[in-house]
Amino acid sequence: MTKGCTKIYFFIFLLTISSELLAQRSSRERINIDTDWRFALGHAADPVQDFNFKVANIFSKTGKAEDTPISPKFNDSTWRQLDLPHDWVVELPFENVDNFDLMAHGYRPVGGLFPENSVGWYRRNIELTKADSGRRLAVTFDGVFRDAMVWINGFYLGNNESGYMGVTYDITDYVNFDGNNTLVVRVDATQAEGWFYEGAGIYRHVWLQKYDNLHIAEGGQFVYAEVKENVAKIFIETTVENQTLGNASGQVSAFITDRDGKKMGSAKSVEVTLALNGQTTVKQEIVLTDPRLWSLEDPYLYRVTSQVSNGSTILDHLTTRFGVRTILIDDKKGLSINGKFIKVQGVNCHQDHAGVGSALPDYLQYYRIQLLKEMGVNAYRASHNPPTPELLEACDSLGMLVLDETRLLNSSPEHMDQFERLIKRDRNYPSVFLWCIGNEEGYVQTTSVGKRLALTMLAKQRELDPTRTSTYAADLANVFKGINEVIPVRGFNYREKGMVPYHNDHPTQPVIGTEMGSTVTTRGIYEVDSVKGYVPDQDITHPWWASLAEDWWPIAADNDWLLGGFVWTGFDYRGEPTPFQWPNINSHFGIMDVCGFPKNIYYYYQSWWTDKDVLHISPHWNWAGKEGEIIDVWVNSNADEVELFLNGKTLGKKVMPRNSHLQWQVAYEPGSLKAIATKNGRTYEAVMETTGEAHQIVLTPDRNIVTADGKDATVVNVTVLDNRGREVPTANHLVAFSLEGDASIIGVGNGDPSSHEPDKMDVGDYRRSLFNGKCQMILQAGNDPGKVMVNATSAGLKSATVSIQLVKTNNNLLGKR
Repeated sequence: MTKGCTKIYFFIFLLTISSELLAQRSSRERINIDTDWRFALGHAADPVQDFNFKVANIFSKTGKAEDTPISPKFNDSTWRQLDLPHDWVVELPFENVDNFDLMAHGYRPVGGLFPENSVGWYRRNIELTKADSGRRLAVTFDGVFRDAMVWINGFYLGNNESGYMGVTYDITDYVNFDGNNTLVVRVDATQAEGWFYEGAGIYRHVWLQKYDNLHIAEGGQFVYAEVKENVAKIFIETTVENQTLGNASGQVSAFITDRDGKKMGSAKSVEVTLALNGQTTVKQEIVLTDPRLWSLEDPYLYRVTSQVSNGSTILDHLTTRFGVRTILIDDKKGLSINGKFIKVQGVNCHQDHAGVGSALPDYLQYYRIQLLKEMGVNAYRASHNPPTPELLEACDSLGMLVLDETRLLNSSPEHMDQFERLIKRDRNYPSVFLWCIGNEEGYVQTTSVGKRLALTMLAKQRELDPTRTSTYAADLANVFKGINEVIPVRGFNYREKGMVPYHNDHPTQPVIGTEMGSTVTTRGIYEVDSVKGYVPDQDITHPWWASLAEDWWPIAADNDWLLGGFVWTGFDYRGEPTPFQWPNINSHFGIMDVCGFPKNIYYYYQSWWTDKDVLHISPHWNWAGKEGEIIDVWVNSNADEVELFLNGKTLGKKVMPRNSHLQWQVAYEPGSLKAIATKNGRTYEAVMETTGEAHQIVLTPDRNIVTADGKDATVVNVTVLDNRGREVPTANHLVAFSLEGDASIIGVGNGDPSSHEPDKMDVGDYRRSLFNGKCQMILQAGNDPGKVMVNATSAGLKSATVSIQLVKTNNNLLGKR
C-alpha cells in the first residue's frame, strides 16, 4: 500500500499547481488559519469558571465584551497553545457512570452531567495589512462541535448550532486594517446531536478568505455535465454578488482545464450589472469532445474555473475539481455509472479514528478510503451527518461513491439552512451520487408529518441540485407509509427479509440497503467474554435488529433491481458498544477495527467484492493447552474449491459456495494449517502456523515521505515477530515510542474495544499495548525538512527503528481543492 498511496498523493499535488498559479493572479485568497490558537476549558454551569460569561452584560451594546475572553484585551497567556484540528474529548479520561447517553458516546465525560468538560474557548490573533482595506473578509469554519458562538474584536458574528455543517461569517465591518484582530469561539458541547462518539471543539479546518466586493457568492458555483456518446456538455452556473456601496458591473467567464493545466474549453464572457446587494446567476456551457470520464477505476478530475473580471482585472475566481460522469438509478437494473451497471458495495462510517478522535489530519481521510478500496468497497455513507470536505476530496481522488447525508429530517429554518449549505457545498463533488435526507426518524417516519417534512426537503434538494435524487434510511420492512410514500429511492436499514416483498409490491421504486449486516466481532478473539466485553471474530453474532453478512449480501448480489447496500460499519468507532456496556468503550460493528486493522469478516467481503485471489484462514493457530480440542476453522475465498491440510495431512476438499465461506472442524495440534485453492485451473495457497514467543518489534509506516508543513501525517503500524520472522497474533506487550526529528505523535490506538489506555499523552511519554499482536501510532510532521527516526521498545523484545523523510513542497502531498 505504501508505494501506491505515495504515488497517488504526489500525483494529486502535481495536478493542483495550475490552480495555485491562478490564485496568485486573482484577488481571492483562501488562507488556512489552523495554527497558533489558544484554548481553555470553560464551564457550562459556573459563570465564574466560564470566564464571567453569562454574567457580563455583553449583548447590551455592539462590540461590548466586558471582562471576558471575547474582549481583545483579555489576557490568554496562561491558556494552552495548540493547532487545529482539535478534539478535547479524546483527551479526557474514561468515566464509568450508569447513563445511556454517556455509554453511547464512549464513556467520555462530556455533556450535561459534566459541565466542567463541556465548554471550550478558542482565541486566535489575525494580522491584516492596509492592502486588505477595500476587500471583503470572511472566516469559514468547516466544522465545530457544537453550538459555536463566534466574535471578532468583541463584535458578535453569530451562532452555528450544527456540530457538522460548516459556516462562513463576513468580518469586513469589524476588522482593524494594518493591525491585530482577535477571533474568539465559544464551543458548547453540553447537548449532543448523535448517539455515538462526537467529540468536541474546532475539529475541522478554519479559513480566512479575502475577495473583491463584486464576487462569487458562498456556494455560488454549480457544475454539472450532460454526456451523449463522445460529447460532454459542461454546465456552469455562477452566482455573482455585489457588496459594493453602489451599482457594479463586470464580466463573468468560465473555462475548463485538464489536470495538467491545459485549457480544454471556455465559455463566452457575460456582462453583468448589479444593484447594491444584488445577486444574479450566470449560466454558461462548455463542450468537451472525447472527455475522460470520472469512474471508480479512473477517477479523473478536470478543473472548472468561474471568473469575475472588470476589463483585464480579475476580481474573483473559484476553481473546482470536477469529474465528468453520468449516474443513472433504474428501478429494474439498479445503479449505473457512465452506462455501466454496478452493485453498491458500501459501508457506513462515523468520522472518528483511533488516537485522534474526530480531529483527523487530512491524510487520514485518504488512508481510510484507500483501506476500504483495497477491501472492495466502492461506496461510503457519511453516517449520520455532513462529512468534512477533505473526506469528499479523498473519495473524488481515489474513486469512491458517497451517500451524502444531512444530520436531521426537519424543515425548520435552522435545519433547512443546514441542508441548503450542505447541498451547495457538496453538489460539485463527482463522488456524491445520492443525497440522504434522514435516518431512522421513528417519531415521524410513518406519519403525515414525516411525509410533509420529506416533501419540503425533497423540493429544496431538487431546487439546488436537480442532477441527483434522494433516499431516506428507514428501519422498516414492507411498510409504505409516510416518508416511504414520497422518497424517490427506498432505503432499508436492516429488515433485509422485507426487501423482496417490498419490491414486489412497489416495483417502480428503486431500493437500496442503507444499513445492512451489523455482525459484531472483536479482532483476534474467538469466544464470548462478557467480562472484558469481547465477541468472536467470525460472522456468527449480531444484534436482534440486524443480520449476518451472509444473510444480506446474497440478496443484494442476486437481484438486479436492488442497488446494493452499505454495511454497518466499515470501521469500529467510539461509543455504541453493542452488545455490552462498560468496560467496552467502542463498537464491535466494524469490518475493520478503529485502527483500520482487518477482522476476519473483511475477507468475506473482499472475496465477493473484488477479483483478487482471496484465500484466508482463521483463526490463528496458537492454541497452547488446547491440544486435541476441536477448533472451528473458517476459510474465506472466491476460489472454485479449497483443500485444507494440517501438518501435511489432508482434511478434505470442499467446493466454495458463491457468496459464502467454508468450515472444517479440526482437532488442534501445533504446526501448520495450509489451504490450497483452485480457481479457473490455477492453484494458490495460504498457511497459518503456530508461532514461537514474541521476539522483535516491527514498525510499518504507511508512507516514508511526508510533507514538512506542520499538518501532514502518516500511520505507523506495529506488530511483533517470533525468532523465525512470523507475526505473533497473541502478543499483548506494552510498546513505548520515541522520536528524533521535527515531528510529533498525535495519537495511539490498538483496536481493543475495552482498552482504557489514553489515546493522547504528554510529549515523550507515548506508549500503547498491543492487542492481539497489533497497535498503531499516528505521526504528524513538523515544518523542518529532514529525517525523523521513529523508535519502539518493549521489555524483553528487540527494539525497532524506522525513518520518515520530511520534504518541503509547494503543497501538501495529499493535494487541495
